[in-house]
Amino acid sequence: MMPPEILVIRHGETEWNRIGRWQGALDSPLTEKGRAQAHSMARALAALGIEGRTHALLHSPQGRAMATALPIAEACGLEPVPDERLREIGVGLWAGLTREEADARWPAPDPHEHFLDRYARAPEGEPFSALWARVTGLLASLDRPTVLVTHGITSRFLRTAALGLGIDRLHEVPGGQGVIFRIREGRQEVIDPASLAPGVASG
Repeated sequence: MMPPEILVIRHGETEWNRIGRWQGALDSPLTEKGRAQAHSMARALAALGIEGRTHALLHSPQGRAMATALPIAEACGLEPVPDERLREIGVGLWAGLTREEADARWPAPDPHEHFLDRYARAPEGEPFSALWARVTGLLASLDRPTVLVTHGITSRFLRTAALGLGIDRLHEVPGGQGVIFRIREGRQEVIDPASLAPGVASG
């Protein structure tokens, strides 16, 4: 059974995103660009007609997701509710290291390794099966259209599951920061906030 409509948002750019440092369960503040992304996505959701009478708002309790969710809550009149299942995948011993530092200590077995596969081998990291279990559990619990503010890898897992695909097809689902992924009836639409003027509704 397909979940209700979901609008999946990755948090805005953070200081650690900008310099290529692994975050996982750790946190870093939004950059000026990240704050602008959060407000832009909030305005876009309001332009789409997202409001408290029709939609819920769940967000990861991690600081960068909360900082992205709050402008959305204000713009759309939604009550922001933290949900642990929206946390980012744990990256174990890589958390806090730069990509270069992690690669020096734990070299990739394949120089052409897909970036998603790196997460699967993070030492003491969260298994893909555990993240899959939490996102599928969350989707099964939704009873109304919902805005979900989360993280890059958790977003991919959420959307893969919501599209009815298996975990083996993660690589087929695109990522993105500063955009809104809207999934309805098993179909995904990527919404660029720049394409929506304030006050313009969309069907």
